[in-house]
Amino acid sequence: MLLSSIYILLVGFTNCFFFKISCSIADFSLKGDYLLGGLFPLHEIEHETALFSAEATECFRHSSSKPGYHMLQVMRFAVEEINNSTTLLPNVSLGYEIFDHCSNTKNFNSVLSFISKNGSIKPKENLNNYQPKVIALTGPYGSTRTMTIAPLFTMDLIPLVNYGASSYALSNKLHYPSFVRTIPSNKDLIEMIIHIIRWFGWNWVAFIGSQDDYSSDGLKLFNKYINNTGICLAYQEGLSLNANYSLTLKKIDKLNINVIVVFALPQYASKIIKAAIANNIQDKVWIASQHWAMNQQLPREPGIGKIGTVIGITAKLLSLPGFNEFVYKARGTTDVGHNDRAESEVQRKSKTCNQVCDYCSLLTAEEIINENPTLSFAIYAAVYTIAHALHKVLQCHMNEFHKNTVTKPYMLLGEIKKLDFPLSGRQVKYDDNYDPTISYAVVLWRTDVNPPQFEMVGSYEKHPEMYFTIDNSLIRWHNNGYVPFSNCSVECKVGHSRKTEGFHSCCFTCKKCPPNNYVNFSRDPYTCFPCAENEWYDEGSAMCKTRSVVYPQFTEIPSIIVMVSTACLVMLLIAMFCLFAYNYDTPVVKSAGGSMCFLMLTSLILSSISVFFFFGKPTFVFCLLRNAIYAFFFTVCISCLTVRSFQIVCVFKMAAQFPKVYSLWVKHNGQWLFVAFASFIHFISCVIWMTVNPVKLVADSWTYKDQLMLICERGNTITLTIVVFLGWFLGFLCLLFSYMGRDLPKNYNEAKSITFSLILYYLTWVAYFTAYLTLKSKYIVILNAMAQISSINGILFSYFIPKSYIIIFQPQKNTAAYFQTSIQNYTQTISRT
Repeated sequence: MLLSSIYILLVGFTNCFFFKISCSIADFSLKGDYLLGGLFPLHEIEHETALFSAEATECFRHSSSKPGYHMLQVMRFAVEEINNSTTLLPNVSLGYEIFDHCSNTKNFNSVLSFISKNGSIKPKENLNNYQPKVIALTGPYGSTRTMTIAPLFTMDLIPLVNYGASSYALSNKLHYPSFVRTIPSNKDLIEMIIHIIRWFGWNWVAFIGSQDDYSSDGLKLFNKYINNTGICLAYQEGLSLNANYSLTLKKIDKLNINVIVVFALPQYASKIIKAAIANNIQDKVWIASQHWAMNQQLPREPGIGKIGTVIGITAKLLSLPGFNEFVYKARGTTDVGHNDRAESEVQRKSKTCNQVCDYCSLLTAEEIINENPTLSFAIYAAVYTIAHALHKVLQCHMNEFHKNTVTKPYMLLGEIKKLDFPLSGRQVKYDDNYDPTISYAVVLWRTDVNPPQFEMVGSYEKHPEMYFTIDNSLIRWHNNGYVPFSNCSVECKVGHSRKTEGFHSCCFTCKKCPPNNYVNFSRDPYTCFPCAENEWYDEGSAMCKTRSVVYPQFTEIPSIIVMVSTACLVMLLIAMFCLFAYNYDTPVVKSAGGSMCFLMLTSLILSSISVFFFFGKPTFVFCLLRNAIYAFFFTVCISCLTVRSFQIVCVFKMAAQFPKVYSLWVKHNGQWLFVAFASFIHFISCVIWMTVNPVKLVADSWTYKDQLMLICERGNTITLTIVVFLGWFLGFLCLLFSYMGRDLPKNYNEAKSITFSLILYYLTWVAYFTAYLTLKSKYIVILNAMAQISSINGILFSYFIPKSYIIIFQPQKNTAAYFQTSIQNYTQTISRT
């Protein structure tokens, strides 16, 4: 099979170049010191058929392609401009040999001509010895045609500087080492298409291409790069020229796809757009790939405005100064001999091989100039790339050059990679894959004006850094100015996660997240994530918010009031301690308990100090001290009151009835033994409370959604109950003994004061625990502190203050005689009863 194909190619080559004598004309051939090859699509074969005979395809027998002739003129203009330059290639002239290239597989005759030497090809000859007909080639148009002929140029490393092949496969230098291009690859084009789709928030798109390497490469890249972008390819198809375009468009319309990427060559795109008009496909967004984005005929089609908005991607259009004058000059020269040409065309058809163009001489200068300029700069840059590389090889510097330097095609290829030169306001340079720097424009088809216009509305650059933008204000959408909707599902509201339905991730229903959960659309829109402990979620918000950490601050008014009052209380207790110490030997101090008063006052002072640990940011130590200190020392004070009440009752009522018991009590300091025992038992219970599941700092995140309350847990409930019970039980005994001594002498009767202080103690803590169980606030901590202060004040003002008042203001009552009188009066009263 391979041998038969080679036979057909060689026979076709022989028929064309040895049995038909080439007749060069100005449009196709120009002599020069160095010859460039050019392949342009002056004609197009609409329906390729299998070749069963050894003959070359004659392109002039097929459909004309006017843009191809425009491309040819750009190459001719660039060569003439370079030849007229006194700096680029001084005293060196470039020539060209141009052929009409209209087929993917049947135009090898021109290619074989380029790589031949004196009419023959020597594949095994050394690169240093072999000199093909051309030193470089620009063209052909299209990826499939380029990939077909590129291996033939690889053999001699002839630079194939291409202006119209964007397949990403051609960037593979292992397979195509001599391929250079002046237009971006499909990879860059697809990336820009995805940028446009994401810019407008679309995710439900169709991709239509043709059955060739250009479209298949684009489709493969599109499928690859939309991963993890949220874009769904709802429909894709590669069409042939004789496909049913109407059926394809109806399928797309039925799927409610409003954005259609048409990644195809002009002849396919033309059929797609015309089919959309004929089938009344309306209000779509059409994204045009580079090859047809600046098509001059389609915007003039009747009914084009109804199909929707057409957005094209093209290389940034740069004017070529002098090109219009060149065309006018060439047309003027041509028009003079127009009749002679018409007469001689028949003869040329029989003498030339794909260097014939019937319609070209009929085109006016305006028609040529107004043709699609998309690839004009690419062709211009291709010719200048070859010229600059030749400049380097010939070592042209300061108008000096070495014309006799041996110049081989592979030498130019080595220099092209190093090039970096300005051209018409743009920098021309190549990367390691011989791909150019990226400079795209986004154009809008203005079909509402006459003649239709292409308005630049955005740009995409990758040098020196990536930059993409679209001016939304310049786009006139077909649906009253609003960006068209092309999504499978309406985006979920904030606080709702997606639930995929069907095959495509873009199709989903929305599910509300549970409380204190959120959806991070940039991270994973399908999952409800719980907020962290120190965060909270407000409905309607896109993210968790940081909770405010609350606790009683030192600077808050309630905290200041409590701390100031506690400080005053401590100072008052210290003053009381000093007063009692100064008047230690007086009857009032002795009746109040004597030395035991100092233990009581010390316990109350230490209990008061624990209040200061309720303020500021709580820590484990603060949590431990704020309750343990108070619980222990206040209980010590209560035990002193209890034994004091018992001792008074014992002296006045039980001493006579149980003299031995009383004697033992006095002899062994029973009151101190009782206090020590009660304190020891309570101390052990406090230690157990602090060690078995101890008090700990807890961040309360469940009471308020936006606050994190730092609170101290009470610890183990059982041990806490024991600690509280011991204190309350001693208080109950104290009440009982004080009630029993309610009829004692006034100076020894503590029933009223103790009853008042203990009832205040009980009521205060009942109120606090009620509030603690029903209310949740940082101020509960302040209530705890106030309950402690209230309990301490109850004992202070009901027990110690009255005695201090007598010591200071009623010294006459602080005498032994006064107390003796009180006892005698009590004895007389008892004897009467």
